[in-house]
Amino acid sequence: MFDAFTQNYTPLGNEYVSAIFAAIPVLVLLLMLGVFRTAAHWAALGGLVSAFLVALLFYGMPAGLALSAGAHGAVFGLWPITWIVINALFLHNLTVETGRFDIVRESLASLTTDRRIQAIIIAFAFGALLEGIAGFGAPVAITAAIMASLGFNPLYAASIALLANTAPVAFGSLGVPITTLGGLVAPIVGNEDTGAVTNALSAMVGRQLPLFSIIVPGFMIFVMAGWRGMMQVMPAVLTAGVTFAVTQFITANFLGPILVDVLSALVCLGALVLLLRVWQPATTWRFEDEPEESSGSPSTSDRGSAGPTSGFAAGTPSVGGGQQFKAFLPYIILVVVVLIAKIGTISKNIPDAINVTALLQKATIPIEWPGLHNLAIRVPPIVPEETPYPAVYSWDILNAAGTVVLFAAIIAGFAMGAGLGTQLRIYGRTLRQLAFAIITIAMILALAFIMNYSGATSTLGLAFAGTGLLFPFFSAFIGWLGVVLSGSDTSSNSLFGPMQTITAQQLGVEPALAGATNSSGGVMGKMISPQNLTVGASAIGQAGREPDIFRMTLKWSLMLTVAMGILAMIQAYIIPGIIPSLGG
Repeated sequence: MFDAFTQNYTPLGNEYVSAIFAAIPVLVLLLMLGVFRTAAHWAALGGLVSAFLVALLFYGMPAGLALSAGAHGAVFGLWPITWIVINALFLHNLTVETGRFDIVRESLASLTTDRRIQAIIIAFAFGALLEGIAGFGAPVAITAAIMASLGFNPLYAASIALLANTAPVAFGSLGVPITTLGGLVAPIVGNEDTGAVTNALSAMVGRQLPLFSIIVPGFMIFVMAGWRGMMQVMPAVLTAGVTFAVTQFITANFLGPILVDVLSALVCLGALVLLLRVWQPATTWRFEDEPEESSGSPSTSDRGSAGPTSGFAAGTPSVGGGQQFKAFLPYIILVVVVLIAKIGTISKNIPDAINVTALLQKATIPIEWPGLHNLAIRVPPIVPEETPYPAVYSWDILNAAGTVVLFAAIIAGFAMGAGLGTQLRIYGRTLRQLAFAIITIAMILALAFIMNYSGATSTLGLAFAGTGLLFPFFSAFIGWLGVVLSGSDTSSNSLFGPMQTITAQQLGVEPALAGATNSSGGVMGKMISPQNLTVGASAIGQAGREPDIFRMTLKWSLMLTVAMGILAMIQAYIIPGIIPSLGG
């Protein structure tokens, strides 16, 4: 048996000196990623080793407890986090293998020849769908490559893809960033119902990001074609922004984080298709020096030009309606299966006989983590009195989002004509494709759990409490910094979500606001993250042009983060009633 360990938040005697040492694991991780450009898995290992040593040498945490905390975090990183990612990417790879993805791409590109509207359809709407299913860089790589192949200026293709990949990121890969945040925050606020905490955080993010989802399509077109060019396609801008934002708000608040991006993207795409049946822009915008009837080779100019529209025929798809339905069938199956699996959270009064959610939850096994549960003792001022820190791992075997997605992917695979042998081959390829990502996520979560249970996270929270009333504003920039340097909203939530929660508790701010703002502010850093810049540049065959793309997106990233910080201040002090409680 392990002895109990009492946390000490000022192991070096001074709060701010202690905070510097508490931050060593995060600094090691971010420096290896952002300065030395080390591979993510090596950077995660460096941060993890640093966290273990800081816990032992400065916080006096017993080695056994530290190892147990790291193991708890690693297992949580594997299930449910990477379990979702694996099966989401498996579904995407099935669509590519069966050719359905090519039909989707052609259908989207053929709706209009206007580059501005193509950008909204491909980068914003379809990119959000990819973010909701696969995430982790796939939307930027795929949408940038599609736009470049259609004739977009390559640098603008990458920049627009990065800018568009903001509004959906907080709910990326079937809600992984919010699921991760909920799992980390629940023990801190003393609520054993991780699902309830996750849904509350989802609701809070859903009361922030929709405001930005409305303006992102217009931002994209303004960057690409200027104010006049944006105004000429305002019907498409408003249709995309409003339908996405409204669906995002409703889904995040009433269904939880899993389907937010998928449903918002599908509704947005459907609305744009209907709009283009009755409206086309008066002029067809193309890049300067692009051949008038070009559908293809990229232009070298970065300035826009307008010419007469090619008529209503531009909006006529080159593939039939039956083909389009078959192409989008995997996404429809995904939505239906997830809705059935989560029906108990949608309707609280559903009869037991058809409550699939309750049936799936019967296979959930709560595990009091050995060598850790209630052995770390939290003390004032983090808690009112000495309180054991719970460590309960909830193994949702059937109810986990990843399991539900796997069911949907298997059904979709058979519907697309992929037999069992093909599916097994693609699943193996998916595992190989994600090997380093799986290891990285497990190590980052292990790092976060060691920092939480050693008390290092609380030390950082107490130090940041010194920002006082301005903390909600800086909260957005903390999340932004995490994503800029790690390239992942999930990683940023893992690193800074617990610290932000503790800081909010110390300042009397609702913890849900701080956690959500970390995630919402983080998405604004996605467009200038070195990892994502590299993905975007590589996708368009412009490796080495990352600095050019960075200069095109930096000011927008900073402006949007400032706006998020201001919104957090308004929500904290003017309309605090909008913030849900995390319970506990």
